[in-house]
Amino acid sequence: MASIKDITKEISSTPDENEYPSGFPQSICDQTPHEKYLCSNCNSVLNKARQTACGHRYCLACVNWLVRNNKAPVCKKCQEEDPDAESDTSILTLDNSFSDAAITKEILELKVHCANHGCPWRGVLRDFEEHQSQCEYALIPCNVGCGHMVLRKALASHLEKGCPKNTSTCQGCGQTLSLAEMHNCHRHGDKKSVTAETRQKNGKNAGSKDKNSCLFSDVGCTFKGTAEKIQEHENSSHVSHLQLLLKTLHNMPSPHATSSTPQPQANAQPQPQAQPLLAHLSSLGGRSLMPLLETDGGDARCGSGEEMSLAHSLRVDQVTVAMGQQLDALQERVSVFENIISVLNREVEKVQLSVSAMKNDEQSNQSIIHFLQAKTVEQQQRLLMKEGLISALQLRVCALQEVSYDGTFLWRVSDINQKLQEASSGQRSSLYSPAFYTSRYGFKVCLRLYLNGDGVGKGTHISLFFVIMRGEYDALLTWPFKHKVTFFLIDQNQKEHVLDAFRPDLSSASFQRPVLDMNVASGCPCFCPLGKLSSPKHAYCRGNTLFIKCIVDTSS
Repeated sequence: MASIKDITKEISSTPDENEYPSGFPQSICDQTPHEKYLCSNCNSVLNKARQTACGHRYCLACVNWLVRNNKAPVCKKCQEEDPDAESDTSILTLDNSFSDAAITKEILELKVHCANHGCPWRGVLRDFEEHQSQCEYALIPCNVGCGHMVLRKALASHLEKGCPKNTSTCQGCGQTLSLAEMHNCHRHGDKKSVTAETRQKNGKNAGSKDKNSCLFSDVGCTFKGTAEKIQEHENSSHVSHLQLLLKTLHNMPSPHATSSTPQPQANAQPQPQAQPLLAHLSSLGGRSLMPLLETDGGDARCGSGEEMSLAHSLRVDQVTVAMGQQLDALQERVSVFENIISVLNREVEKVQLSVSAMKNDEQSNQSIIHFLQAKTVEQQQRLLMKEGLISALQLRVCALQEVSYDGTFLWRVSDINQKLQEASSGQRSSLYSPAFYTSRYGFKVCLRLYLNGDGVGKGTHISLFFVIMRGEYDALLTWPFKHKVTFFLIDQNQKEHVLDAFRPDLSSASFQRPVLDMNVASGCPCFCPLGKLSSPKHAYCRGNTLFIKCIVDTSS
């Protein structure tokens, strides 16, 4: 009989009947699967979906096979769409493909059914492989290597009754027999049992219609029949066979006729040591053998002591044969259990492999998730940097659009009401205008406006100041700054503009070459009364907007 180690070795080399090396067959789906769920190579439902750089999807096994068996495999879908186009993205490699978790999640929820004939199971693809590993209607190879494919639910019956390779050595006759043949071998130890077993085997080989003679044909039994009938006859005809043996012994001359050896009592009973054997066989569930020693007791008493001794010896042999039968039955059951255990071990190994594969996939997915999270954080940081650069460029563009290079600058101050409130509350005391130039390569200057006044005009007037800034061409200019500056507050009705002018104090630090970004502002602290700003006679502030004009006279 094949050992568990040998069976395990055969199992490990046999392909798993429930394993799908590439995609799942479309035939198991309740509805025709969408094209996006199909592999670009095997055209089956994707198994462990991988998306390539060109955007097409393959089974993991298909990608590995294509890369392993081709030097530079090109995506089949790309070839179908444009046979002449080749690019780096259409070349299949392990590096430019990644696990498509989103499509895999959708695929695992597809409605499927079992493809095994007669199996009523229905469910989702997520549970399909687990069902296949346990499906009672699945055809699986015999695990002792006889070459037959049997249903999983019929494997135990096949091993017990039909497997030609599930053999064992008979302890009675020493021959290697199948379990079915072992049922017919019941004798151990004596020449007669070997002769009977050989005769039964020869009878089977000659054909079921041939008739055999009884084991006691040499002493006068005339019964003939098939091997099964012979066995039934021998088990039920002990008394008649003993009578034939006694008759034969009566007709034989006794070599101890003149001996002085005392004869046994006529009412001798079976020896006490035979009683435990009979009780043991009865406890195993076998046929009670006590009648073998009690039946025809009267006939036994009528014989001589030697005849009784011979009859008793024959009955003890029959007890021994019955015990051998029980041991054979137990050995058969042990063999069946060993084979069933090997099948269960195989199922456990498959489950362990599945769990290990799932753990590896989980680790791989976790690595991909961490990688994508890091990439996402990096892209977000880059996006923030780009947004900052765009904002800076927008401000610079606006400043360039408003810059003036002829010494004349018109400043549009919007949201004037809100800015007046901020100035009066002290939240924002002053405003700076965009920079402008007295000429293309001249002085760089700007205006500073105090809507709630500054210095002597604080709280009563608008204060307007002129600021000289550090420019790119200061080294080529003449210092100190000495040009006349004129301020205008534009009346939008074009009736009465507010006007004020001043000439620089050449000794003031405000008009010397700047050392910092800008000098101290200088100008008109009482440029325009606050009451006049809101006067209905004028339109200095209309549409919540104020216009201030500055002219630098570079000719003077």
